[in-house]
Amino acid sequence: MATKTQQLQIRVSAAQKAALQRRAHAAGIGVSAYVLSVLLPSEQDRFGEIISALRVEDERRFALAELNDFLHGLNAAHFSTAVRVASLAGLPAVTQNYVAAMVELAAAQKGVMPPAWSRTIAPLDEPYFATPMMSLRLHLIAESPVPFRRRNLFVDSSMGSRV
Repeated sequence: MATKTQQLQIRVSAAQKAALQRRAHAAGIGVSAYVLSVLLPSEQDRFGEIISALRVEDERRFALAELNDFLHGLNAAHFSTAVRVASLAGLPAVTQNYVAAMVELAAAQKGVMPPAWSRTIAPLDEPYFATPMMSLRLHLIAESPVPFRRRNLFVDSSMGSRV
């Protein structure tokens, strides 16, 4: 945990202060820790929130983009902590493999081991291509990062870092 060397003061009413104290007490932590946990959730919590967002089919594409940005914004130490646990049960196999491949790719880029849960996600039986256009399949096969290819997922990563 980072050493805390700064202080933040906010003005609140007596009722607001009492409410914060009650909530902090109910959570079993001090007021400062409670406020920080609400305003700046831990990386593990944020990862879990993104995984939960993947359960809404209409939001899945956006949640995957958010996951990509989140994973690439973490340093190696925070990455390993953030992705240590994932609950992917109930997600479609393609989505489970997509998440595992994204985490494995980010781990390789950060020079750390991927989490153990990623090895429990079985690769797809049939190839999955990010587009139905047959004319792009050869391109996708050539451009897909290795963790995606290992999982039988074929995506385009040649136009930037988003997969």
